[in-house]
Amino acid sequence: MANWSDPRIGGSAQPATTVASAGVAVDAGLRAHMLSVYNYMTSGILLTGIVALLFAESGAVYSLINMNSGSPSLLGYLVMFAPLGIVLWMSFGINRISTATAQIMFWAFAIIMGMSLSTIFLVYTNASIALTFFATAAAFASLSLYGYTTKKDLSGWGTFLIMGVVGLIVASIVNLFWMNDTFSLAIAAIGVLIFAGLTAYDTQKIKSMYFAVAGSDFAGKAVIMSALTLYLDFINMFLFLLRFLGSRE
Repeated sequence: MANWSDPRIGGSAQPATTVASAGVAVDAGLRAHMLSVYNYMTSGILLTGIVALLFAESGAVYSLINMNSGSPSLLGYLVMFAPLGIVLWMSFGINRISTATAQIMFWAFAIIMGMSLSTIFLVYTNASIALTFFATAAAFASLSLYGYTTKKDLSGWGTFLIMGVVGLIVASIVNLFWMNDTFSLAIAAIGVLIFAGLTAYDTQKIKSMYFAVAGSDFAGKAVIMSALTLYLDFINMFLFLLRFLGSRE
């Protein structure tokens, strides 16, 4: 029987070295890819936070609210639904747009989200918002690190977590009419758990996707879309945690 695959045979030394070098190259490429994703995500969140704070402190936040009824103004509705439109546009049209266009849309999304989130400064104290932000950052970092390093296959979580998100949306719509505080807290608790799971799941999925897009023309757009995914996980976890940790004005 041939011994070509036996690493103890002298002739196999060079292939082994080549494989090891390829492994190092893959690891370096993966680290660079993930670093780019985290850099975009972090920059987007910081931009959102700065815009939200400036919008609130300048008083521009009141342009989003109809002061007579307390409901969103026309601009408020636009700012509320525009991020959803951008996400759908990017998700379904990513193959038709350039990487530069995807970057512009990502930054536009982060800015509009900042305008939308500025209203939380009217409800919660600055100190409790900051506390919740740092608590979310610590939890997100731990969960994402777990998703990146674990050897466990988390792909089985996907269907369950997506069903959970759909359930959260339905429950939130129901509570708009019911307005039950206990039910609202239950939704928040489940929301934190779901987006905690999504953080780990999405991180592992992004890591796996790297091997499919590495070296392709889609690699740059994959970084943007991955950053957007983790950004949404972070923001949703933050908003649900804020219901527990936030102190009202």
